[in-house]
Amino acid sequence: MSEPAYIVITPVRNEEAYLPGAIAAMAAQTLPPRCWVLVDDGSTDRTGELIDAAAAAHPWIRGVHRPDRGSRQAGGGVIASFYSGYALVAAAPWDYVVKCDADLSFPPDFFARCWREFEGDPALGIAGGVCCLPSAGGNVPEFAGEPPFHVRGPMKIYRRECFAAIGGLIQAPGWDTVDQVTAAMLGWKTRTFFDIPLVHHRPTGGAYGIWRDSIKNGMANYVTGYQPLFMACKCVRRTFRRPHRAGVALWLGFMQGYWRRIPRVPNAAMIRYLRRQQWRALTFQSSLWG
Repeated sequence: MSEPAYIVITPVRNEEAYLPGAIAAMAAQTLPPRCWVLVDDGSTDRTGELIDAAAAAHPWIRGVHRPDRGSRQAGGGVIASFYSGYALVAAAPWDYVVKCDADLSFPPDFFARCWREFEGDPALGIAGGVCCLPSAGGNVPEFAGEPPFHVRGPMKIYRRECFAAIGGLIQAPGWDTVDQVTAAMLGWKTRTFFDIPLVHHRPTGGAYGIWRDSIKNGMANYVTGYQPLFMACKCVRRTFRRPHRAGVALWLGFMQGYWRRIPRVPNAAMIRYLRRQQWRALTFQSSLWG
């Protein structure tokens, strides 16, 4: 069985503290990528220099430099950067495309193990390893109790046929939910490999803070088309976990979508499918949520 050809695209903004670890992890892979595109999204630190040095040291690394837009832009900004890199490799022969963040590290056999999982299930369209946080007692999963179909945004592997079927990634908050819900609607499987860990060196939302990150996530849920009752239950449940204010921020972010009349995902079929699945979850029927 031949090895798969995969490409990796990493949007990077002011990641000089973490990028060297990601470069070392990728360079050590037993199954290296066909190409790794590092997209400097207007960094103001040494990120651009690190990218250029990596590209000079490894012929399979390419660097792209975008102008500084002044601040991070949740959702749309990272996917705009992703597509700046994707434009360089879209026409190349590849079996999988990977969206990978710069604050990750992973063992040398990470992609080889992921590839075996994909090869064993032709219906598997989107997957990724389990994101863990480093601790003195060993790495621990960053989140527990997530729905079985969910694949975290920091590391997502797309089978080429699935990526084409879902129409790629939307440039808006909620992109990392829309992709997998659309895939499920079209009959593809999506899942996290809980026995294949990777280390997330900066907790999710660390670049924004808990309050702003929860506001952002609430807005993303609105853009995605979440059913309001399902969202209310999600927010109430979140208030029972520390930090408790995150549940309030989620709801505020969600409601801002209504107040500001933010456009939702222009995919009515996907929103109907999503809401049916959420209603099934609320009424204790089988759904994407379990």
